Amino acid sequence: MAEDKKLLSLIVPVYFEEAVIEAFYRRVLLDLLPISPEFELEFIFVNDGSKDQSLQILLDLRQRDPRIKILHFSRNFGHQTAVTAGVDHALGDVVAIIDADLQDPPHVILNMLAKWREGFKVVYGVRGERKGESHFKLLTAKLFYRLLSSLSDVKIPLDTGDFRLMDRTVVEALRGLREESRYIRGMVSWLGFQQCGVEYSRDPRFAGESNYPLRKMIRFALNGITSFSEKPLVFSAWFGGAVTCLGFLFMGWVIIGKFRHPAQSVDGWTSLISVILFFGGIQLLSLGILGQYIGRVYREVKRRPLYVLEKAWGVDCEPYSGSAGRP
Repeated sequence: MAEDKKLLSLIVPVYFEEAVIEAFYRRVLLDLLPISPEFELEFIFVNDGSKDQSLQILLDLRQRDPRIKILHFSRNFGHQTAVTAGVDHALGDVVAIIDADLQDPPHVILNMLAKWREGFKVVYGVRGERKGESHFKLLTAKLFYRLLSSLSDVKIPLDTGDFRLMDRTVVEALRGLREESRYIRGMVSWLGFQQCGVEYSRDPRFAGESNYPLRKMIRFALNGITSFSEKPLVFSAWFGGAVTCLGFLFMGWVIIGKFRHPAQSVDGWTSLISVILFFGGIQLLSLGILGQYIGRVYREVKRRPLYVLEKAWGVDCEPYSGSAGRP
């Protein structure tokens, strides 16, 4: 690398992306051509346990372009962990996170770099128009981001994903956060630094199918909420207290009614079952919320490495393994 050039690292998680990898690579080279006088490129593809031809395609690309570095997980550890591995091994002065499906256009990185030159340490993509996505997904995503914003103690920008650009200072700080339940966009917001957004139009997926079905989306949403807010526990406590008060009032009303009308025949079965089901539902809801937090504590205390690399090409695995920062 020329001494007067900076290094831009592109972190690209890969999970069953055989249909898009080569198109993504060509698109990045074309879109980022204007920055070639100022930046050298480094690709860090993280194969998150793909069982298709993704790894072989990446290896073929590396034969043609030594700037491509590959991390191959021993199994699927999840998108957020794949991003973490990329951050651990990125050497760039500036680091960008982008998915391989081409929904996030690589040319937006040019706008992010312009903001970085102005002094911003983090520049995140704000999803304006989202093409090719169902009304259900658009609605649930909008509701989730606003729910998370209202619950979180950390200000997390609305309508943003992991598509972002970070200064080296932020990357080093992010490497020090080793919690097992990863929510990268929230963690970057928690770090602080000067941050801003760049609005863009999100394209339809280039090929293949989404790797985030409804089940994974719900799990990801729960992880985001429980990672950055204790308000669900507070809500559970307040709601339980309110229902208990209502229960005592109802019990008092039943007792008074029994004394006032002792001869009146009351069946009572329906009301009894309704009360039992209501209180039972509240208890299960509260236990479920509490269980989410206890589960997080349980996973943390085991102190397992965040990921296991089966093999790597073009990177030094010693300085930053999956257990870096974890005793």
